[in-house]
Amino acid sequence: MKSQAKNVFLALFVLITFGLIQVYSSSYIFAVDKYGDGLLFFKKQLIFVVLGLVVMGLLAKAPQHWLIKYGWTFWAIAVVGLILTFVPGLGVKVGGAQRWLPLAFGFRFEPCELMKVSLPMLCATYVSQRDDVWGRWTWPLRAASVLIPIGLLLLQPDFGSFTICLMVLATMLFVCGLPWKYIFASALVATPAFYFLVMNVPYRKARVLAFLDPFKNAETSGFQLIQSMISFHSGGLSGVGIGNGQGKLFFLPAAHTDFTLAVLGEELGFIGFMILLGLYAFLIWKAFQLSFSLKSVEKQILALGMTVTFAYSIFVNVGVTLGLLPTKGLTLPFLSYGGSSLLINCFLFGVLLNLFLNFRQGKARYGRRK
Repeated sequence: MKSQAKNVFLALFVLITFGLIQVYSSSYIFAVDKYGDGLLFFKKQLIFVVLGLVVMGLLAKAPQHWLIKYGWTFWAIAVVGLILTFVPGLGVKVGGAQRWLPLAFGFRFEPCELMKVSLPMLCATYVSQRDDVWGRWTWPLRAASVLIPIGLLLLQPDFGSFTICLMVLATMLFVCGLPWKYIFASALVATPAFYFLVMNVPYRKARVLAFLDPFKNAETSGFQLIQSMISFHSGGLSGVGIGNGQGKLFFLPAAHTDFTLAVLGEELGFIGFMILLGLYAFLIWKAFQLSFSLKSVEKQILALGMTVTFAYSIFVNVGVTLGLLPTKGLTLPFLSYGGSSLLINCFLFGVLLNLFLNFRQGKARYGRRK
């Protein structure tokens, strides 16, 4: 598996390098206009690339049992950070959502990003402890320690991260052998709850309606999606070339963050788009291979949770920019501008590389569904 780790790291290095080029290309005009420094976002992203590689290296070499035994500490840090965002004067509000904490030198951190990757670590910790620590009837406490913090994401509001966390949790519970009766019961509760959370909030409802018919409100709720489609169409097969895209010239909102894939589609075309998806597919495939080859259940849970967190983030962002899903503010891993996202994705792959480097062949047994 060490050779596989090298291949994964090489793919990551290519993706991170490509992401820096993409941040430079998609943000330069905007940064010049708003801040007078075209390299502002590139320089910030470069700083987080260095920090992210350090974090990845440290986690890859950390004692593996620490990731299981003390995984809950990262979840606790994320939850405390999430609570601090609600403190007046401390939490930073951007675009109507209060999700960030201020750091030194003008940087900000988004605790919900840490929640996404620490959730699999928390679940792995719970699986490793089992009933010998918690006791047979303490599952409500474990469930509350997971579900209450996830629910707090709705107060920021951050419906995208809330959905990702629930999807990751549901996937891990399903693979672990959650009885079918609980799966069906959860689905019966979740379906009307999601409908209520979406259709009873005006801006979420507007996004769904814009997704169904973006041209009906082409100058308001459907504007971003239409501009994304135009960018992809303009790129054709081979694209217009890096730096020559028109969508980022104040036509496409969030061109260097949530909709950076549309800029890439215009500048590198369908070929560049498929190469990028190929890189993502390679990383996801290797991570899935790892997760189903590990010896212990807790390690499999950790690897699987990290893998689906990464995969779901890509799936949602790509779906949104292509008009296959309603608009949602989630970054594209390693490609979008965003220090928190980049740092946390390096964290995620640091854990996976640790599992690759300390791999032991085996097969774990899950519970049987009843």
